Amino acid sequence: MTTPEPPQPSDEPASADRVFRSNSGIAGGVLLLGLTAWFCGDAMIRGEGRTPWLALAGLLLVVPLVVAFTVRPAVYVNEDRLRIRNPFRYITLPWAAVADVRAGYSSEAFTRDGAKYQLWAVPVSLRQRKSAARRQARAAQDDPHGRTSVSADVRDSKSRLAPADQTIADLRDLAEHCGSRPTAQGEPQVRWAYEIIAPAVAGLVLMVILLAV
Repeated sequence: MTTPEPPQPSDEPASADRVFRSNSGIAGGVLLLGLTAWFCGDAMIRGEGRTPWLALAGLLLVVPLVVAFTVRPAVYVNEDRLRIRNPFRYITLPWAAVADVRAGYSSEAFTRDGAKYQLWAVPVSLRQRKSAARRQARAAQDDPHGRTSVSADVRDSKSRLAPADQTIADLRDLAEHCGSRPTAQGEPQVRWAYEIIAPAVAGLVLMVILLAV
C-alpha cells in the first residue's frame, strides 16, 4: 500500500485578488478625458499657427495626469500581499511587512520599517462618515441594549461604517491574520510608473518650447 505524500506548500495565493477602486473617481476621470479630447481635438483640427501644436502638447500633458489621479488608482489584495497602484508608483507590500492600515483624512498603509503609503483608490469621505454616524445613533436609540427590534436595520457593524472605513477594516484584518503565512513574507517593493511620467514630461517640455519660441 502506497503512503500518500503530504501536500507541499504552494507559493500561489490562496485566493484571487480583490480589487478596490473609486467609482466616483473613475466617472470624473472619464468626463475630464472626454472634455480634454473635445477641446484639444477641436484646436488641433481648426487651429492655426502654433495652436495645433500647443493643443497636442496640452493633450500629452493633461491626459496622463487625469488618468493618473482618477482612472489609474487601485488596490489589489489577496492572502499574501497588498498591491497599491497610485498615480505615479506601484507599491507591493507582503502582509508580513505591513504594520498597520489606517484611515484618517486619507487612507494609508504603514510598514514595519516606518514607511507610509497612501491608498489613492480608497478616498475618505467625511460626508459618508457623518451618514454612518447617524445610522449608528439611530440604531442605538432603536434598541440601546443591542437587541434586535422590529424597526432596526441589520445589526451587523459593517452596515454602520462608511465604505472607506469598512475597506480599511478589511485590509487591517488581512494584515493581522495573513502576516504569518510563509508566502506573505518579504520586503516592500516600489517602482515608478514611467508610462504615466514619460508622456506627461514630454508634453510639458513641448509646451515650454512652443511658448518660448
